[in-house]
Amino acid sequence: FSVKVYVKLNQNSPHILCVTNRLRNSELIDPVSQWHGPSGNILSENSSVKISPTGTLVLRHFTADQSGVYTCSLIYKLTAAEPTKKLVMKYFIYAYSDPNYYYEFTVQYHAAPCNSIYNISFEKTLLQLLSKLVAELSCEITLIKSECHHVKMQRAGLQNEIFFTFSVASLDQGKRNIPCQQGTCDASERLSKARILIENFFKHQAEITRKSSDPLPEIYYIEGTLQMVWIDRCYPGYGMNPVSHPACPDCC
Repeated sequence: FSVKVYVKLNQNSPHILCVTNRLRNSELIDPVSQWHGPSGNILSENSSVKISPTGTLVLRHFTADQSGVYTCSLIYKLTAAEPTKKLVMKYFIYAYSDPNYYYEFTVQYHAAPCNSIYNISFEKTLLQLLSKLVAELSCEITLIKSECHHVKMQRAGLQNEIFFTFSVASLDQGKRNIPCQQGTCDASERLSKARILIENFFKHQAEITRKSSDPLPEIYYIEGTLQMVWIDRCYPGYGMNPVSHPACPDCC
């Protein structure tokens, strides 16, 4: 009899029973249970292990090192006249973490000549503006890459374009500069708000370019080039496998 159990890192495990559902509802005489950990050692109560008098196991502040196969043996009688019976239960206990999810954006700008210092200066200014835009949401902007290319336009000559790729991610609780208020701790909610702010930022730039009667500046946003993808990535040493772990398909 084996069961898979998933425990979030640094949290307590659910109550892990040393009994089947059928026996749980039965009267047992002289039950004696014993737990063995992943290394085969007999478990006893300590700061990270709690075992109830009925053999229920709770693993506290679960770490990756605690992952593995846990075995519980239960010796019992259903009646005083019956011989002793033995039940062995095996649990595969896995540590998991939430994925490191974030948005990745790509955007194109008409640019100055590719070796121009103005492109570098503009890149710094753009990142500062975007970072300031999402700062109150405790999110951060990270430039992934910036490349300048010569682009042959349809029925036209060459023009210089900068291809920006950047990410927006929520800051970990420990890195946040402001206290976590009710409703502001959810990373996905803050990221969603940051995404909307960024999309509106580039929409506004496109509107300014369309409505302006002045000659276009040398560096400007190319309307319609903003693209975004939602990325789920596990931390090093972790991975997702919905086939092997259908009960926890989004766990790392």
